Amino acid sequence: MDGSQRYIGSPNGIVLCIDRAGGGFLSGRFYHRYRERETAFANTEQMLFRFEEFFDSINYPYPGTTERTFQEKVQGKEGRQERTEKMNDEQLLKQHGELGTFVVRVQHRQNSSWQGRVTWMEKDRTLYFRSAWELLKLIASAVELPEEEDRTEEETPSWFEEE
Repeated sequence: MDGSQRYIGSPNGIVLCIDRAGGGFLSGRFYHRYRERETAFANTEQMLFRFEEFFDSINYPYPGTTERTFQEKVQGKEGRQERTEKMNDEQLLKQHGELGTFVVRVQHRQNSSWQGRVTWMEKDRTLYFRSAWELLKLIASAVELPEEEDRTEEETPSWFEEE
């Protein structure tokens, strides 16, 4: 174990706790250092939107593209959250999901997606992702494993590749 899971490592680091998975959907909760309570999500789409709202609220990482509109901006949407730490790494890392726990570190928001790294805490494995879609596939491959005999070589999730 190299200890990569023992720290969050970025101001926007998220501890993602997956409690249920099935049929392509993930549900659970996530934690970050600027809130004392969890943020729950009922499905994958809601998780992505809540992650994006969190990144926008702390304005980090700054998006490479911004929303364009010809309509007036709705009041309250541009409000930014002050970065006051309410949980430290030790408190964050005590949180665990029923099916899996991941530390998500989005380093860039470019090309209308996310790039960064994700650590699967139970296996202490860290992989890089190039898009929100790739992040979802990595997480789903960890918590929704197909039966061993049904999996072909091409379908083997990246988490299990030999180094």
